[in-house]
Amino acid sequence: MTYCVYLLISSHKSRVLSYVGYTKNLKNRLNLHNISRGAKYTRGKKWIVFHKEIYNTKSKAMSREYELKKDRKFRNILREKFKINGKKYIFYKNRLQ
Repeated sequence: MTYCVYLLISSHKSRVLSYVGYTKNLKNRLNLHNISRGAKYTRGKKWIVFHKEIYNTKSKAMSREYELKKDRKFRNILREKFKINGKKYIFYKNRLQ
């Protein structure tokens, strides 16, 4: 079974927000975030997947999610790319390990 670590981006009240999570089913999880049934922080905003990575084990996905949540420099770089390129830029990294 594969797990996906994802970074969501949303433009809300002239600010660009980001959210990091992991899931088995990214399409379903994104839908939950967008209909305000996901994490509390994501409610009331329209999200797009801006970065995702695939892992073979849940523990590796959870470790990477933790790293991304703490890596503000990387998240700020992605937010700047979103501001410049808008929805055209979506980064996908296949990390089957």
